[in-house]
Amino acid sequence: MNETTICVFVHGAWHSSLHWATTQRALTVLGVPSVAVDLPGHGVTAPTPPGYLEPGQPGFTTEPSALAGITTDVLVDALTAELAAVRRQFAKVVVVAHSAGGGPASAALERQPELADHLVYLSAFVPAGRPRFVDYVSAPENSDAVEVTRAGGPEELGAIRINPLSPDPAEVEIIRQAFLNDWPAGRPGWRLTLHPDEPLASLAGEFGVTAARWGRVPRTYIRLTEDRALPPVTQDLMIAEADRVAPDTPFAVHSLPGGHSPFSTRPGELAELLARIAKQA
Repeated sequence: MNETTICVFVHGAWHSSLHWATTQRALTVLGVPSVAVDLPGHGVTAPTPPGYLEPGQPGFTTEPSALAGITTDVLVDALTAELAAVRRQFAKVVVVAHSAGGGPASAALERQPELADHLVYLSAFVPAGRPRFVDYVSAPENSDAVEVTRAGGPEELGAIRINPLSPDPAEVEIIRQAFLNDWPAGRPGWRLTLHPDEPLASLAGEFGVTAARWGRVPRTYIRLTEDRALPPVTQDLMIAEADRVAPDTPFAVHSLPGGHSPFSTRPGELAELLARIAKQA
């Protein structure tokens, strides 16, 4: 077994393992190995909706998603298997979850707390106080968040669909403001890396955790102080509610400047903080 500590990155909604690449390179220079996983329905092999890449996007807002059958169990099963494989190879494992990735990451460690030595939430959903991400997204405290425009109805499509390749500049700008408000507007390449479809389970599914199992894993929350997708007030609400559920293992809390995607906009700063956390795990 490798005696070093490894970071396992879990992406958020509409994202993939690709988004961690720059941070991973910076982390490697700091002496911390890492691996980024793709949850089911994400990554370069994920299916795209009908018409998404075609001129005029025919059927894009009406055709059902190929991700409709992905449940919370599918997401958690896959991540648990990934973590188990990493655990067999490394002495210490630090799981780093972003945004909606906090649900599957929390639930995986509720099942098997021994799979990680530390759990880091990067402006991520913590299901301890409320089991569904939508319960926080729809909370009054989150009313100032930038809400990404949906393409079509989630129930009819079987997924939450957005349109990063929309021909409408206003729609594209809303997505940028939510995820990358500190990314230059004149650099549009980010649009190519987002998935249009996200499983309903990611935001609306229940990821229940307990103090006795999930709560035994030491945890850190990295607040993003200019986040417009999940504002600091909502991040703080999740931290406070989780600490009430598991008061014996309260969050260690750090803050970084900038918006929802520091792995893209501030990878060096993020890597330095994660390296310090990993080396103390």
